[in-house]
Amino acid sequence: MSLYQVQKFLFELNRNESVQERYRTNLNELLADYELTAEEEQALRDEDIGLLYVLGVNGQILMHYAAFLQVEWTDYLNRMRQGVEEHGPVRAGVYAMTTDRNVVE
Repeated sequence: MSLYQVQKFLFELNRNESVQERYRTNLNELLADYELTAEEEQALRDEDIGLLYVLGVNGQILMHYAAFLQVEWTDYLNRMRQGVEEHGPVRAGVYAMTTDRNVVE
């Protein structure tokens, strides 16, 4: 997984108008500038906030991406929850979930 590259892509998309224009006009060319796995690339193509969250994208970066996509706040939160339901626990990054460690005995 290339979490750094996904987050770099989203960070640049969130802050750079020329990257935003490339996103709208030639996403294939833009994505080729980053070393992404097939799963990461597909999640970006599908604008799959839930899967991106599960892949470990930082919530601050992901929140701005959702705003760029004009996703309402409650829908953004629901998409993250649905991502965990559909794809399993967060795999990497600061939000990685560990079910065994969270069990209180």
